[in-house]
Amino acid sequence: MKAFLILEDGHVFTGTSIGSAREVISEIVFNTSMTGYLEVMTDPSYAGQAVCMTYPLIGNYGICYEDQESRKPWVDGFIVRELSRVPSNFRSVDTIQHFLEKHDIPGIAGIDTRALTKILREKGTMNGMITVNENYDLDAIIPRLKAYTTGKVVEKVTCREKDVLKGNGPKVALMDFGAKRNIARSLNKRGCQVTVYPALTPAEEILKDRPDGIMLSNGPGDPKECTSIIEEIRKLYESDVPIFAICLGHQLMALAAGGDTHKMKYGHRGGNHPVKDLATGRVYISSQNHGYVVDAEELEKKHIARPAFINVNDGTNEGMIYEGKNIFTVQFHPEACPGPQDSGYLFDRFMEMMGGNNNAEK
Repeated sequence: MKAFLILEDGHVFTGTSIGSAREVISEIVFNTSMTGYLEVMTDPSYAGQAVCMTYPLIGNYGICYEDQESRKPWVDGFIVRELSRVPSNFRSVDTIQHFLEKHDIPGIAGIDTRALTKILREKGTMNGMITVNENYDLDAIIPRLKAYTTGKVVEKVTCREKDVLKGNGPKVALMDFGAKRNIARSLNKRGCQVTVYPALTPAEEILKDRPDGIMLSNGPGDPKECTSIIEEIRKLYESDVPIFAICLGHQLMALAAGGDTHKMKYGHRGGNHPVKDLATGRVYISSQNHGYVVDAEELEKKHIARPAFINVNDGTNEGMIYEGKNIFTVQFHPEACPGPQDSGYLFDRFMEMMGGNNNAEK
């Protein structure tokens, strides 16, 4: 069955329908990872987005449900050059085609994903539609595409109630703004008892449980949409509890502390982004997935925080250390999944901040 990807600038790509035949409007983004497509599809940070995988062959090792980063996939759509319909992997239990159908996710294969990526890089991230309707009306569709916004997606992806991963070490409160599973696992492997809290949990409730540390997770959408969450993070910021924040959590902490964020032209999404540790000069290859960035200069000017990491490719901020506080934040993903594990040592740094034993994983 034919399928069409229509961009808000009028570009139309024709390919083959994969997954659901349902029509969808979404923000179109690209990911440069060569592997890890299941982790990408199940990363809650992609809620409200359709993902184009730049690697030309996707699906060759199938689907292994143990590798999901959340309870279900969150992508609105999936875009590939070539879909491998016969996976070869002893761990595989399913195909991408069936996985997409099962979760009612539309997709398109057979398009020039290289050309699509060049458009998004040159013009910036834009909205688009995946449809199987061959009689589409471009003049009617484009205004709908331009009007689309992801809205408040954190409330959509967060857990509904508290959950506890038992451990014998420090007690960590993990704020679930769309947390990938490997954040909790990375802490739990180091001996932490991790309590996962819904995104809208009041700060008073978290502090009442007397955690040894607080983790602010990744998540989807524009951080400035999370107004009530930012107010609660401000209260956590004013406490003396050590805080480590990743991705959206990094952005929300900056806003709570009086800083600012802005949308990037096309963001960073993939497992090959170099970041430089400004304290040591060392460069790490990182996993990333974000379309917004912290304006570090504002926080530094006010002596609230100083930059800890920068992106080697474009110089954007990748981490902050807060002055007079036991708080550090990073824009990238030290928990990986998918991607390199170069920066996993940051969880050990968090353990040290809490005075805990970080030898449980070694």
